Amino acid sequence: MSKKENDLPDSETSDAVPATLPPPTPEQIEELKTRAAKADENWERLLRTTADFDNFKKRAAREKIESAQYATFSLLAKVLPVLDNFEMALAAAQAAKETKNDSLQSGVVMIQQQLKSVLVETGLEEIDAAGKPFDPNFHEAVSEQESAEVAEGNVLMQLRKGYKFKDRLLRPATVIVAKKPAAAA
Repeated sequence: MSKKENDLPDSETSDAVPATLPPPTPEQIEELKTRAAKADENWERLLRTTADFDNFKKRAAREKIESAQYATFSLLAKVLPVLDNFEMALAAAQAAKETKNDSLQSGVVMIQQQLKSVLVETGLEEIDAAGKPFDPNFHEAVSEQESAEVAEGNVLMQLRKGYKFKDRLLRPATVIVAKKPAAAA
């Protein structure tokens, strides 16, 4: 042993048994309970924050995928009036029934078919409403009209075509809905 170790009393050497600690006071026990409760609360908060962050990452990834899928949504909404105008021009050309219009009509038909094929390739789907039951998820009713030929609640006439893009409604079909004829008096 070194000289310094010899100078220490026997109770302070490394071989000595430590003295027993006094029992904790009620204040110390209460403080330990408070700290344990605070530690539990912080642990729960950490778990919730971690779960929230994981959910955020999943939601952000899902929104990124949806954003890529629907990137052309606004473009299609702008192109639809052009498609409507092509269809109106075609209808006007067919109504004229002049031979001079035959070349105009065939040109408009080609343009319309080309435009439609491009839009279908991007995921555009036409909603066919004529004669089908009225569905407010896909149809916009502008009026009701009495009809004996078409069942009540079915689409009597489609005024403007509706379109879906993939699984989303881009524009509802504008329709007139049939209703029962009034009883003759």
